[in-house]
Amino acid sequence: MTKKGEKEKEETGKEGTEKRGTEKGGTEKGRQTRECIMNAIFTALLIPFLGTAAGAAFVFFMTKEMPELLQKVLLGFASGVMVAASVWSLLIPGMEMGGVWPVTIGLLGGFAFLLLIDHVTPHLHPAGGPEGPKSRLSKTTMLALAVTIHNFPEGMAVGVAIAGALSGGAGMTAAGALALSLGIAIQNVPEGAIISMPLRAAGNSRWKSFWVGALSGIVEPIGGALVILLAAAVTPLMPGLLAFAAGAMLYVVVEELVPDASQGKHSNVATVGFAIGFALMMVLDVVMG
Repeated sequence: MTKKGEKEKEETGKEGTEKRGTEKGGTEKGRQTRECIMNAIFTALLIPFLGTAAGAAFVFFMTKEMPELLQKVLLGFASGVMVAASVWSLLIPGMEMGGVWPVTIGLLGGFAFLLLIDHVTPHLHPAGGPEGPKSRLSKTTMLALAVTIHNFPEGMAVGVAIAGALSGGAGMTAAGALALSLGIAIQNVPEGAIISMPLRAAGNSRWKSFWVGALSGIVEPIGGALVILLAAAVTPLMPGLLAFAAGAMLYVVVEELVPDASQGKHSNVATVGFAIGFALMMVLDVVMG
C-alpha cells in the first residue's frame, strides 16, 4: 500500500472514531437530559405531599387542639392559594392555549366531577358534620376521605401543569409548574395540621394522628402522575384539562374551605388569610412562571 493510501486509511479511521465518539456523547447527553426531566417531574409531584406531611407533624409539637382563630386563618390562607393557583396557573394559560370555550367546558366539568365525588363518598369535615351516603365508617376514616377528596384536585392541578410544560403549551413553563407545586405545598402545611390535631384531640395517638394526616396527601402525587399519563395521550385537550383541574380546586374552596372558615366568630381573620394566600401564590406564579 502506498503512503498516500495509508494516510487516507488513517484519516478515514480517525473520522470514524470521532463520529462514534460524537454519537456516544450525544446518547449520553440525551440520557442525562431524560433523567433530569424525570427527576424534576418526580420532585414537583412529591413536593405537595411533603407539605401535608410537614403540617401533620405539628401534632408532635402542639399539646392542645389547634386554636379556632389560627384554624380560620389557615383555612383562609389555603383558600387564597387555591383560588390564585386556579386563575394564574391554570385558567389563564388554558385560555392562551385554546380560547374561552374549551376552558369554560373544562371548568364546569371540574365542578361537576367533584360534586359527584362529594355526593357518593361518605366523609367528615373537621369543622362540620358527616356528608355523603350513610356509613358505618369511623370518624377517622371519614375525615381522611374528606381530605382525600380535597387533595385529589390539587394533585391533578400539578400534574396538568407539568404536562402542559412538557407539551410546550403557551404560557406553560417548568418554572410555572414548580411554582404551582410549591404554592400547593405551602397551603398543604396548615391542611395537614388541621387534620392531625383534631385526631389527636379525639384521643388518637400522636403517631396515628400524624400518619392519617400525612397519608391523606399521598393521593396528590398519584393523581398528578395519572393526569400526566392521560395528558400525553390527549394533548389537544390540554386547555380543557387545565380548566378541569381549576374547577375541581374551586369547588373545594367554595364547598368546604370558605364555609368552614366562616363559621362562628372571627371570620374576618379568614379573609385576611385569604388575601395573604392569594398574594403569595400570585407572586410565586409571576416571579417563577
